[in-house]
Amino acid sequence: MVEKTTLVLPGKRLSVPKLFKRLVQIMLAVALTSGVALAFIAGSALLIGKKGKSLQGIDVWLSFINRTDILATMVLTAAVTVLFIYWQRASERS
Repeated sequence: MVEKTTLVLPGKRLSVPKLFKRLVQIMLAVALTSGVALAFIAGSALLIGKKGKSLQGIDVWLSFINRTDILATMVLTAAVTVLFIYWQRASERS
């Protein structure tokens, strides 16, 4: 039998398998990391960009974020963090 846990989303509480909840948490962490990278890269391009090139930062971000090594690093970092937190919580309960 699959262990269930509660996944809290804005306005909803769902009973889902633990693996699904962890995957959702990893995806959210990767999305937040991508957003922060976008803010830094696009903001930097806006500050130092030339006239008419203000959207160049988004192009640079897209080329950066679509690199396989960057995506793999973000997913691996998020997965290790989520698994470490769950492991630490489990060891505190024991």
